[in-house]
Amino acid sequence: MSRSSKKGPYINERLLGRIMKLKSGDKTILKTWDRASTITPEMVGFTIGVHNGKTHVPVYVIENMVGHRLGEFSPTTKFVRHGGKMQKELETKQAETAKAAAAAVQTAVAPTPKK
Repeated sequence: MSRSSKKGPYINERLLGRIMKLKSGDKTILKTWDRASTITPEMVGFTIGVHNGKTHVPVYVIENMVGHRLGEFSPTTKFVRHGGKMQKELETKQAETAKAAAAAVQTAVAPTPKK
């Protein structure tokens, strides 16, 4: 459920104040645990370390992110692949074809010795 339009978007005032103090060219990563804070136009161009429950994931804010929440760009779970034996067989076949293709490119690109 979204926040009431009469209240306006939730923005962490302390985080916004810290961003205002920094210069736009500064490469400092601002750490925050506030995943629910909405991204504002003032945050564009800064890198914010958003906590995912274990570490701070660096998120570089661009114009397209304005209006979204910080937590959307810091996944909390790591995807572990589906499948079992069949999936492993597919992955080994793909690895073998990739290795063969790399070897073919390597031999095609290798210069011929001059006499």
